[in-house]
Amino acid sequence: MKFNTKVIHAGVHPDSATGAIMTPIYQTSTYVQDEIGVHKGFEYSRTGNPTRSALENSIAAIENGKYGACFGSGLAAIDCVVKMLSPGDEVISTNDLYGGSYRIFKTIFEKYGIKFHFVNMIDIENIRSAINEKTKLIWVETPTNPMMNIIDIKAVSDLAKQNNIWVGVDNTFATPYLQRPLELGADIVMHSVTKYLGGHSDVVMGALVTSNDDIAEEIYRIQNSSGAVCGPMDSFLVLRGIKTLHLRIQRHCENGKKIAVFLKNHPIVDEVFWPGFENHPNHHVAKSQMSDFGGMVSFTLKGDDLEKAKKIVSLTKLFTLAESLGGVESLIGHPSTMTHASIPREERLKSGVKDSLIRLSVGVEDAEDLVNDLSNAMT
Repeated sequence: MKFNTKVIHAGVHPDSATGAIMTPIYQTSTYVQDEIGVHKGFEYSRTGNPTRSALENSIAAIENGKYGACFGSGLAAIDCVVKMLSPGDEVISTNDLYGGSYRIFKTIFEKYGIKFHFVNMIDIENIRSAINEKTKLIWVETPTNPMMNIIDIKAVSDLAKQNNIWVGVDNTFATPYLQRPLELGADIVMHSVTKYLGGHSDVVMGALVTSNDDIAEEIYRIQNSSGAVCGPMDSFLVLRGIKTLHLRIQRHCENGKKIAVFLKNHPIVDEVFWPGFENHPNHHVAKSQMSDFGGMVSFTLKGDDLEKAKKIVSLTKLFTLAESLGGVESLIGHPSTMTHASIPREERLKSGVKDSLIRLSVGVEDAEDLVNDLSNAMT
């Protein structure tokens, strides 16, 4: 089944009770049992809910995985992955990482004896140098947030397998429409479903996908034990969002390219970070593991002018100043004071997150209107 068909049909079926073509919202906490232990596959909605199960099957299908699990947020999904580790274990992650991921690693799990190493993953040798006998997980984000760095998933996975290490990939920016990490050797894929999979800025949710039976068993055990699950209404909304994923991402990519080219030629712009440019670090890797380059674009200003950056993000009309990304509407943000404020400034600067860095989530509006909006704000 081709991807564009899969997003419409895979993992979902007409309701067996009524024939409803859309998965119903099973707004219930518990389920009647005919006798002790005899039921229709569901006992309690923390453990499983028909609407959530349909969504989990759908997300697993579009990632070409066997098992899917949905959570109350992307960070709840990451929390589940790290809970599979033990005190004394070590994790290698990229030094250009979403601020929330960095925060949960450093402020939550480090105090439970798990050690984290943050390295520049553009060069695979930096990962190789950080591996030791305690390394149990390599956590990849590609493209990275907000520098749009590209990490070679296959190379990382090959290295990890040589050392019996799991690889988890945050695939939020690319989505399975553009990139499928399991096919490149990753063990776990994570999504902040809040973003492109939901696609309409009306849901907060996370998801994990794997094809490994043992990992899946642990994911479901932790999901049920910790209880950080999503509700049936949110599951319904994301099921609806996924049906247009292919159409939306096509337009995000088209508009993202036009915005990146506009910014590259603007006189007050210093650098533009978009994987589609041939001079972007690891552009050749992006071409090999992605089918297009997405709708996320970041840029800095000449002179690293913080006040000018603050002025720009407050003057746009169509690009709305807000956290998050991946919705049909365009958003603009200032990472160092918003999404990445939890990372110490010296660490942000090491990874390239300058004070003037602006991040764009380019939506599906008319590209000419978006260019004009930025042009007016940048004059």
